[in-house]
Amino acid sequence: MPINGYTDYKRREFCKDIKCPVQLKLDSAKEGSEEYEEIRNKCKNACIYTTYQFHHWLINKGYEIVRPDKADKRE
Repeated sequence: MPINGYTDYKRREFCKDIKCPVQLKLDSAKEGSEEYEEIRNKCKNACIYTTYQFHHWLINKGYEIVRPDKADKRE
């Protein structure tokens, strides 16, 4: 759920910004093709970047990672 006055992270924004070589291959493949799915699977299961790199990219871009307080948590 978006927070009023904030922008949500867009899918693959990190990958595109850092010009990930796997993302560049994905961009050149036809969406839905076997090649596209193979490349996409590599992104999903064997990313060449770490969560540390991603997290620091988010911080440097001004993103904040938030979650509701336990008392405010909706189920």
